[in-house]
Amino acid sequence: MRLHDISLALSPDTPVWPGDPRPSVYPIESIGVSQTFAVTGLELSAHTGTHIDAPSHCIPSGPAVDAIPIDALVGPCFVADLSALKAGSAIGARELETAPIPAGTRRLLLKTDNSRRLRGAGSAFFADYVALTDDACEWIVSRGIDLVGIDYLSVTTEAHSLSGHRILLGANVVILEGLDLSGIEPGSGELICLPLKVVGADGAPARAILAR
Repeated sequence: MRLHDISLALSPDTPVWPGDPRPSVYPIESIGVSQTFAVTGLELSAHTGTHIDAPSHCIPSGPAVDAIPIDALVGPCFVADLSALKAGSAIGARELETAPIPAGTRRLLLKTDNSRRLRGAGSAFFADYVALTDDACEWIVSRGIDLVGIDYLSVTTEAHSLSGHRILLGANVVILEGLDLSGIEPGSGELICLPLKVVGADGAPARAILAR
């Protein structure tokens, strides 16, 4: 079995959602004559890089990130290849229905053309990313999927970001955003997604690993 790191690296050059602060990584202490330890400071949004959205991100009474059950975040998953959809396209229920997603899939990762574009975009945000429509979100809920992940900063289109998020998070579907699936072939595997356990937060950065 091989472990694949499908997380984005965090740095000041990590792309962020418009309006979110860029991550800052800075020294608090440096090793010197009177200092024996280096200490690094971090400042970033909870939705920076590879991260999960907790229901409380859009649902006022929804669980926060520290209340999300581990078994939703770790276990068998399926990577669906939708990379034929290019910039400006959207993933609708029809695209999911015709993708070879096995029945009973609980954790679904969507590989799109976003992964390729991220490689050359640097810190730039592109608004024409490939993402889910509302009916695709409803399809995911109806199939009993516990987690859906995608290779950009939002799992839903910018035009329907709020409504799509509410459909998923209102059904307690964990949203995993900011994946790097550029080197990943479609098919089954084991997902290990460990977000920071930040009490009361509506999301948190995560290290996501695919084992297969």
